[in-house]
Amino acid sequence: MFESEVQLRVRYAETDQMGYVYYGNYAAYYEVARTEVFRRLGIAYKELEATGTMMPVLELKCKYIRAARYDDMLTVKLLLRKKPAGSRILFEYEVYNEEGTLLNVGETTMVFVDMKSGRPTAVPDLIHQKMDSYFRE
Repeated sequence: MFESEVQLRVRYAETDQMGYVYYGNYAAYYEVARTEVFRRLGIAYKELEATGTMMPVLELKCKYIRAARYDDMLTVKLLLRKKPAGSRILFEYEVYNEEGTLLNVGETTMVFVDMKSGRPTAVPDLIHQKMDSYFRE
C-alpha cells in the first residue's frame, strides 16, 4: 500500500456564502494530492503526457462528513491500496482539519489513455517502476 499527505489552506474564494468549503472544491483538493504524490515519486504529470499518456477521471466519489471552513489548514491523505493494473488506478482520499477530525472521504478512478488514439492503454512502465516497491507482498 502507498500513502501520502499534502496540506493546504482553505482560501476565501473556495467557500460559499455560509463560509463552508464549496462542495465542488473537494475534487480540486484530490487533484492537488494526486499531483503532489506523482511529484514525490519522481513522476511529473507533464512528463507522463509527454510520453503520450493522459489520465482522465473515469469516476469520482465524494462523501461529506463535516464542513471545512475558510482558513482551515486541511490535510489530504491519499491512499493507493492496490497496485495499478490494466488501464486503471484507484486513488482514495481522506480530508482532515487541524484537529484531526475527518471531514471528507472520496475516491477517483483514473484511466490511462493513449493521447493519439484516445483509447485506454496499459499502466505505463514509468508508473510501475516508481510504485512496484510499495506493493510487494
